[in-house]
Amino acid sequence: MSCSEGSIVVPPVLTGASKLDEQTRLELEAAAFRGLVAHLQRRTDAQNIDLMNLAGFCRNCLSKWYLAAATERGLALDYDAAREVVYGMPYEEWKRQYQQKATPEQLQKFEDTTPLHAFVSGHNAKS
Repeated sequence: MSCSEGSIVVPPVLTGASKLDEQTRLELEAAAFRGLVAHLQRRTDAQNIDLMNLAGFCRNCLSKWYLAAATERGLALDYDAAREVVYGMPYEEWKRQYQQKATPEQLQKFEDTTPLHAFVSGHNAKS
């Protein structure tokens, strides 16, 4: 899946309504991404399933978007390396230290909200 497919479209407010040059816009977007990643690295209590249920994306989605962007640019990066960028440590280590078992309620909400999940998640694959 390409970065421009599905939910990765630059909103018009970032392209047409702004007076920023392309480089400045990219730098601001990159800073916002780094801020979000840093926040999620600090908020280990925020479980991925809760993020998916509320916002339709999680750390794994961010990792997949990061990987897709690298792949589009011909960079050799794998999913584990992309996850380490987002999680701040190897995924299995994060999972062991911080991931909690999902409750039946969380799992049901996950199923109920699947159509709203980010395309990159793979949960709502297009047919």
